[in-house]
Amino acid sequence: MSSCSAEEAGAALQRLLELMRQLRDPHEGCPWDRAQDFASIAPFTIEEAYEVADAIERQDPIRLRDELGDLLFQVVFHARMAEERGWFGFTEVAAAITEKLVRRHPHVFKDPHSPAIADLHVAWEAQKAAERAAAGEDGALGAVPLALPALTRAAKLGRRAARVGFDWSDAGGVRAKVEEELEEIDQALRQGATEAVAAELGDLLFAVANWARHLAVDAEDALRRASVKFEQRFAAMERRAQARGLTLAALSPAQWDGLWREIKAEEGV
Repeated sequence: MSSCSAEEAGAALQRLLELMRQLRDPHEGCPWDRAQDFASIAPFTIEEAYEVADAIERQDPIRLRDELGDLLFQVVFHARMAEERGWFGFTEVAAAITEKLVRRHPHVFKDPHSPAIADLHVAWEAQKAAERAAAGEDGALGAVPLALPALTRAAKLGRRAARVGFDWSDAGGVRAKVEEELEEIDQALRQGATEAVAAELGDLLFAVANWARHLAVDAEDALRRASVKFEQRFAAMERRAQARGLTLAALSPAQWDGLWREIKAEEGV
């Protein structure tokens, strides 16, 4: 696989920008593309980011290339819509991220040296905090994106709060909070308080996400892996049931449990 020159990369990007302009042309563009706005495109942007992550997880370089292209198209799409409104264009987007990266890497561009990774993390977060303050985003929890996956956002909020001293002292303290939330769910169930059950479940999930943080576990990744594991085991049960001539919908709870235990036992779990 050959690498391209800066000129070739620039030409390819320019062609993509021109294509986007054509798609959004008010007279000759695509009706669907013309009808979109920031809100309607945002879900696709999030989806494409997940598909990039999935290609990485599957270690599929060809798919990764394609998914990165889809994600780049999302950036170009948003930039074009902003340009139409007179806000900014792709050039300003690229310039802004370039300036930000230079600002956040003084050890590379201003005073070249090789600090420890832990020191880099502290400096990076301090710089981000200064940028948030300069932008008027006050408060330790300012600018944590609402669109983040819920578990990821919960852990991020917990990390932000911890930096100013609001946190459990250790993982054991969070575990106790998990048990407390479980008891509150049971209490809401006994009272038949449907709305309270939903609220307490939310509190439980928030506590679990921060328990994972204290255990140095990425809660989002852990749940994703658990879902994949469940998916694979369920598919194995389906194949086992089919091989035995069993109808899935007719299986009793005991039969389902038996199949589940068989598959787990074969995995050595």
